[in-house]
Amino acid sequence: MDHAAVLALYDRDLRRGARPDGPGARVERAGGVVRQIGTERDWNGVLWSALDAAGADAAIAGEIARFTGLGLGFEWKLHGHDRPADLGQRLLAAGFTAGPEETLMVGEVSELALDAEPPEGVRLLPVTDAAGVGLLAEVHEPVFGADGSRLRHRVLARLAAAPDTMAAVVALAGDVPVSAARMELVPGTRFAGLWGGGTVEGWRGRGVYRALVAHRARIAVDRGCRYLQVDASGQSRPILERLGFAALTTTTPYTYECADQDMREHES
Repeated sequence: MDHAAVLALYDRDLRRGARPDGPGARVERAGGVVRQIGTERDWNGVLWSALDAAGADAAIAGEIARFTGLGLGFEWKLHGHDRPADLGQRLLAAGFTAGPEETLMVGEVSELALDAEPPEGVRLLPVTDAAGVGLLAEVHEPVFGADGSRLRHRVLARLAAAPDTMAAVVALAGDVPVSAARMELVPGTRFAGLWGGGTVEGWRGRGVYRALVAHRARIAVDRGCRYLQVDASGQSRPILERLGFAALTTTTPYTYECADQDMREHES
């Protein structure tokens, strides 16, 4: 895989050419910024920017005014190759708070190891209805330490409006949900994204998460996707590397006036 070429394709298709992430959201392009705006229960933030040192501070102020004028906290999703090089420091100076750095990883599905199965006693349940979404949120809350209401809203809305663009799955030990994850396909691109993957304590290190990645990757193959993209935490990165994913850059969430919201999402 040509890392530089794939990163450029990722920027073009998923950031500059972003599509609304949900029925209640819209994407706006203004100058050197691409943003998504939705309801307070959607993800709101800056997806891409092309700024220089002379205009960066004014652009940051403009985004603060745009979102806060709507009564919304928001995230500026900063990638390691974004410019200017001190954009993170400028965001901090403007009142943003930086979250943990994550790794943008991409795998070409034809090159991934997809033979991983769940351990004995664990079965995978596709999420197709409200009951399944409830199980998904039941895992999300302890794993990510966040209220699952935002996740429930987003997943239920997507299942209702565009079910072919998402595949969610829960791992059950008996009737107890122990791991969960979803994949979001981006129509008109060669990418699908892996999101919200996590396993509760006590079940980590047994191959459950690896099985969920392989399960979603097989669906991506069936649906004609070429690349899988992941914002990986330090826990998931080694697993993903063993499956064939490559690290392309870093991502850091900078949030503004959203202390009561956890908009950051990755693969834990």
